[in-house]
Amino acid sequence: MDYKQFFQGKKITQLGLGLLGRGVGDAEFLAECGADLLVTDKKTKEELKPSLERLAKFPNIKFVLGEHRLEDFKNRNFILKGAGVPLDSPYIEEARKNAVPIEMSASLFAKLAPKGVKIVGITGTRGKTTTTMLIYEILKEAFGQDKVFLGGNIKDMVTLPLLKSVKENDYVVMELDSWQLQGFDEAKISPNVAVFTTFLEDHMNYYSGSMEKYFADKANIFKYQKAGDTFIAGEGVFEAAKPFLEVKPPKTALIARAESVPKDWKIKLPGEHNRLNIACAILAARALKIPDETIKKAVENFGGVEGRLQLIREINGVKIYNDTTATTPAATVAGLRAVGCLAPKELLGAKHPTRRKNIVLIIGGDEKNLDMNGLLLEIPKWCKTVVMFKERGTERIRRELLEMRDQNIEVFEEEGLEATVKKAFSVAKPGEIILYSPAFSSFGKYFKNEYDRGEQFNKIVSRL
Repeated sequence: MDYKQFFQGKKITQLGLGLLGRGVGDAEFLAECGADLLVTDKKTKEELKPSLERLAKFPNIKFVLGEHRLEDFKNRNFILKGAGVPLDSPYIEEARKNAVPIEMSASLFAKLAPKGVKIVGITGTRGKTTTTMLIYEILKEAFGQDKVFLGGNIKDMVTLPLLKSVKENDYVVMELDSWQLQGFDEAKISPNVAVFTTFLEDHMNYYSGSMEKYFADKANIFKYQKAGDTFIAGEGVFEAAKPFLEVKPPKTALIARAESVPKDWKIKLPGEHNRLNIACAILAARALKIPDETIKKAVENFGGVEGRLQLIREINGVKIYNDTTATTPAATVAGLRAVGCLAPKELLGAKHPTRRKNIVLIIGGDEKNLDMNGLLLEIPKWCKTVVMFKERGTERIRRELLEMRDQNIEVFEEEGLEATVKKAFSVAKPGEIILYSPAFSSFGKYFKNEYDRGEQFNKIVSRL
């Protein structure tokens, strides 16, 4: 069925509008297709002003703001659930009670995509964005810009409107977080090529401390694959998930290993974790019959993703890296190990020739209820200085960080990002690295999200 016919005249409740643009993009698209759309969000009219201004021209959109009403989840053709809305929400329960289907943007696109479209889906606690963007670049190199599209959980990307552009036998590369994969479970579908990069502790505030529930959502990346589909897992995924393997991995799973990346390829991305991301991308490309010479060219040209160990500036011999998307302790550990190996040789320790305590680490943010012990053990191996950004999450490890002064590590504490960055720059010496790798969520009184946090950091660094 033509997608416009699918939406024309349908009574749809969109649960969640937000300010990040995806909800607004979905609402615009549904309204353009002639849907009878009701948008409901707990934020007020004042809080959602920029989003509402974009949608003001559509007479077929009604709004319920500052609350949700049970009556809006009955007698509808379907509910479009926003990412992050819990599946045990009373409003989702009301929809189910009234036999109203639940849809999500990315999975609804996958259901309605034209015949023959190949969907490459990538998930993982860490590495999914880098792997997604690398696969996207490889496919563009192989098939051309006009046949390859990007969707899912990518900054500024709205997936449903891709239905206007995608044609038969095109390729769509989608980063899929655990929430978006709930929609794939509802739809009983999985991507044609599915990649699961890593499985680590994250989002325990959402999953009430249950790694089993977290893995169950992630597992939808491969759960409904069919004959002829391909599943790729990063090494360590199933070892880490062994206690939670109610959903069994396919016997045909391909395992991506960092050491399998050809040694003679000239790779720009630092760190062993990025070699794993590259290995995942290589296997995905090979599954699509792309020759190695094409893969190699794209890999060697790939310079990384904004906000992920991104080298922003070098000032007076001090390199400054933006790793704002490191919202977990495991991500910050990976960042420390990656850039800690980039120091000049004269900073090498005699006892540890591959360990260089040359990092001025900026850390801190909002709480996600994650185990910080591994990070606290790692910091003294690589850091000369730690600058704490005061926030709710940082407070939980404040005492342990201050005690690192006993290990000859400088530890400072600052209020606000600008003061934090300026302190880090004031103590950094030539040959050292300032690494902004927060290890905590960005949501709080200072930032809208990790991208806003990273952009603020870049602006401050540009003024140094």
